Amino acid sequence: MWFLSRSPEDTRSQAARLGEACGADGACVALVGALGAGKTAFVQGLASGLGLDARAVASPTFVIASEYPLPGGRRLAHVDLYRVRGEDELELAGFSDLEVRGTILAVEWADRLPAALPADRLEVRLERQGTSIRRLEARSMGAGSEALLARWRAELLEVGVALECR
Repeated sequence: MWFLSRSPEDTRSQAARLGEACGADGACVALVGALGAGKTAFVQGLASGLGLDARAVASPTFVIASEYPLPGGRRLAHVDLYRVRGEDELELAGFSDLEVRGTILAVEWADRLPAALPADRLEVRLERQGTSIRRLEARSMGAGSEALLARWRAELLEVGVALECR
């Protein structure tokens, strides 16, 4: 499915709906897009939907990963692969420790090391369509992410987001 976001606030709001749709088992959200496409704004919205203050979420470009505790004992792991040169460097940063049950794993620049990511993941591509408008395309890559995508789709439809299905 794909839809448009008309502003960073819109992106955060739409991503917050994904956060609300995340179940207790956790999920991997793989974000792909050029510099300035809105990946970090998306993660801020996701965090908000998970019960965090979105203002506390910043891009982990220089630290590779940031973790945030969530209500109910879960956590959000925000990973940025922009500067990571390979799976060995990612492992040294403790990436495999982040992939535990109940963790929501949000990975920016996921297309840089797709083999390092969980096979079952929700991929969200963000493309600029002008100064503020972004096209967001989501696709599931497994049974768990398909169920998550269906819940997110329902959340977006509930608030009137116009969706297109491929």
